[in-house]
Amino acid sequence: MIDLELNSSKDLKREGRSFYWASFFLPKNSKKKAGTLYSICRYFDDIADMHSEDQTNYLKDTIEEIKKNKNNKVNIFFQKNEINNSIFIDLIEGLILDQQKIRIQNKEELIKYSYHVAGTVGLMMSKIIGVKKEEAAKSAIDLGIGMQLTNIARDVYEDSKMKRIYLPANWIPNISLKNLNNLNETNSENDEKISKAINKVITLSEKFYINGFAGLKYIPFSTRLGVFIAANVYKGIGVKIKSNKKKYSRERIYLNSFEKFIITIKSLLLFIFIPLMNYKYQKIRESLPNENL
Repeated sequence: MIDLELNSSKDLKREGRSFYWASFFLPKNSKKKAGTLYSICRYFDDIADMHSEDQTNYLKDTIEEIKKNKNNKVNIFFQKNEINNSIFIDLIEGLILDQQKIRIQNKEELIKYSYHVAGTVGLMMSKIIGVKKEEAAKSAIDLGIGMQLTNIARDVYEDSKMKRIYLPANWIPNISLKNLNNLNETNSENDEKISKAINKVITLSEKFYINGFAGLKYIPFSTRLGVFIAANVYKGIGVKIKSNKKKYSRERIYLNSFEKFIITIKSLLLFIFIPLMNYKYQKIRESLPNENL
């Protein structure tokens, strides 16, 4: 039985600092819905991080409960916001993958995984802010994927401690879990390989952000700026990682308030002076589930 408290903006403020910053540019109702969606996703993501058979079974039971449209807070929220259950099921299936020891093999697997745990969230977010055009689905998915790729680039060390390697194996040949999470072992050659792979993930994410921006024209004007700022702030984390002169760092990169402020001002200027038509959608991946919903 799904049983969670939907704390909306409280969860967003405590856990999702970049999103909370951008939420000030959303209309009140959209901000509340975004906070509720974040609360739902955070709840199940935390369960996936527990790595136990009980938690895996709970996630599988959740899928069955969603399929049967049982009367719970999650299903009610989805019904109110016209979110297809299959999107959320894809998210849960991605979180079940996170319960296992993960080793992504190639770029295609990386994109597919990122769709499951974040492209789905982008798609659900597009529904709650009132996007109606079917053409917008691909951009919503790609924006979510771009943000997840930023997460992956930032959290390589943290993920390795949980036995998860999202950097494609063919990008870091001969690099083991031990190489990624052993703080007492410094190897400049390995660190160089890992750093190059992280930069490749960030470069890939930038292509997905552009595809996300190509869909801004489908978003209601009242929410368009908030989404644009949120994406640029998150994209800024990748830019900061790339500019870091150190090799593979065990420190988690954040943006401080001043950096977010600068990105926000730049985003405002871009939003005002750069026509949305300048952002063109490019085919950079294979078709994914739910992009035609």
